[in-house]
Amino acid sequence: MQAYLLDFTNFMLRWLHVIAAIAWIGESIYFVMLDNSLRTPKAIEDREKGVFGEMWAVHGGGFYHNQKYASAPDKLPEDLHWSFWKAYTTWLTGFGLFVILYMVNPSFYLVNPGSDWSWAANMSGWQANIMALVFLLAGWVIYNELCKRISPDMQRDGLLSIAVAVMMVVVAYLSSQIFSGRAAFLLTGAVMATAMSANVFFWIIPGQRRMVKAMKAGETPNPLDGKRGKQRSVHNTYFTLPVVLLMISNHYSFAYSHELAWVIMSLFIFAGALIRQYFVLMHAGHRRPAYPAAGVALLLVAFWIAAPSGGGQANSTASVAPELGEVHEIIEARCVTCHSREPTQPGFNAPPAGMAYDTLEQLEAQQANIKEVVASGYMPLGNMTGMTDEERAIIAAWEE
Repeated sequence: MQAYLLDFTNFMLRWLHVIAAIAWIGESIYFVMLDNSLRTPKAIEDREKGVFGEMWAVHGGGFYHNQKYASAPDKLPEDLHWSFWKAYTTWLTGFGLFVILYMVNPSFYLVNPGSDWSWAANMSGWQANIMALVFLLAGWVIYNELCKRISPDMQRDGLLSIAVAVMMVVVAYLSSQIFSGRAAFLLTGAVMATAMSANVFFWIIPGQRRMVKAMKAGETPNPLDGKRGKQRSVHNTYFTLPVVLLMISNHYSFAYSHELAWVIMSLFIFAGALIRQYFVLMHAGHRRPAYPAAGVALLLVAFWIAAPSGGGQANSTASVAPELGEVHEIIEARCVTCHSREPTQPGFNAPPAGMAYDTLEQLEAQQANIKEVVASGYMPLGNMTGMTDEERAIIAAWEE
């Protein structure tokens, strides 16, 4: 019953997480589009009352007229729309999922026994949990300090962008060395997602509240509040696509199990940012196909790096292809504690991803997937069942 409750909670949290993320990202993309699509108002009276830009749109059978004020309007309505709960809900549900899926069994899901750093390979479960939390916190602190020190008045945002890009490469490298492959991709995305939510919580919303308070008091708002909010919103815009890609990467072992996983992660991040840049410029009236072309080129480089060669990391030393029965014995000894209709591994009440290997027929149906994840070294997770290199070589040599 405990395993079922954990599984059901995971299911509902994941649903809420996806709903909140869609709402947050959708609204964010809409406002970036709106901001970049504004044109100088044609009506003199609009310009005189402080309207900076306007956009006419048609949608859902009606017409919309959006206007943006560069300064305080004569009167702010009481029902002013705020955008923040979707961001907070996305982060909180995402962190809840991380706790349920990874931190409940960190020795299995977080520890990287194949790390080149002995201290990382030998971490205990609770040490891995603490390291994961420190990793998230340190990512936000360092990113925030870069923003405050390099471009505090928003005059050197170009240089800041380069610094943040370098930081993300470092994060990708460190995560792949410290944590297991799937957790490394997730935590790299989580560092960016944490920065996005923290930008909203610590900078964007407080700055907007100060601006509204000043306007209602008949005072001139501090222009830095608006500029800082804009700066962090722009960062959130370019983080969006990479974060989504990294969050769904745990379904694709060819990426996170590769020895150059950190390079693949970095290519994904830059590809997502370049593709997002195309849409940002397009809404401003500038079409620059070189940006998505460059993004696709980086994805192709990632595809080339991750492509299997010679059967993966575990090269076969067998002179004769193994029989199915021999493979079945290895799978029974090393895999069916989880991948069974009745798993014996604590925390499982169903086989992961619905993949059970109890029968020869099930093995044959999943042959390609089994060879890929076993030969790559990713499965069994953390090699908790002690699969040997010889056993991996036998599975790599398994033929139809």
